[in-house]
Amino acid sequence: MSLTTLVPLVGIGDIVVGLSLGSRLFLIAVGLSLIFGVLGVLNFAHGGLYMLGAYFALAVTTSLVDNFWLAVVVGALGVGVVGALIEFAAIRPLYGRIESELDQLIVTFGFVLVIHEAVRFVWGSQSYSMDPPGLFDFSVSIGASTFGAYRLFVIGMAVAVMAGLWLFITRTYFGSLVRGTSSDREMASMLGVDVPRLYTAVFFLGSVLAGLGGALSAPLQATSPALGDQVIIDAFIVVVIGGLGSMTGAFVGAMIIGILQSLGPQFISAGSIAIPFLAMVIVLLFRPEGLFGGIGE
Repeated sequence: MSLTTLVPLVGIGDIVVGLSLGSRLFLIAVGLSLIFGVLGVLNFAHGGLYMLGAYFALAVTTSLVDNFWLAVVVGALGVGVVGALIEFAAIRPLYGRIESELDQLIVTFGFVLVIHEAVRFVWGSQSYSMDPPGLFDFSVSIGASTFGAYRLFVIGMAVAVMAGLWLFITRTYFGSLVRGTSSDREMASMLGVDVPRLYTAVFFLGSVLAGLGGALSAPLQATSPALGDQVIIDAFIVVVIGGLGSMTGAFVGAMIIGILQSLGPQFISAGSIAIPFLAMVIVLLFRPEGLFGGIGE
């Protein structure tokens, strides 16, 4: 197939869909990367927290008040509180253990099951849908491509979060504590930093980002107990491609995976699900540390 045959298959709408998918992946992957970069905890429950963000937003609009913006805020902050409680009650006691990394993996994987069963108990196993806010509930047409304006909003939110996180990590006192603790937690503790409290704050922030991603995803896909299963796999791929602990890497990696997942099926009808894994393998072969690296980068 020639290049001139391939190009017409790719429309602006496909690219927008890929970027919106990448934006949602970024919001969960950057929280996952931030938690690992500072705490050294690979949080398997992060996909469950993403799912909770969607359910919390859904609960606000269906049971309290039909206000999308309030639902997003409640979803993000509510998941942040859940994440902070998990870190404080179940993960913090493991930091001093010899096999703490393995114990943390087991504990966070256990919370995957706890969160999923809790969601099934409260909301059942059926799927739910949520309308986008009225402000963005219209379609945009560019040439032959048509896509929802809400997708553009999600992309803009991802860019805004990326810029805000970069400023927060590199330009604030708390950000300097985060960077210093991620480099040498023992020295930070000797200098008077309350490392356990800082860890809880970072876990809260990472969980808020996962909840924000879940809440923003509710109008774009069905909300069900399976929502967090695939997204956590994609988020791990993003983190590996971008580099563990890197915000820039999470953003670039998420956009790459989003575009590949949107455009891949048009060129590879069978086996397109393997494209993100292939991208990860290629990156690991040539740059085992990922495309970027380090908190604040």
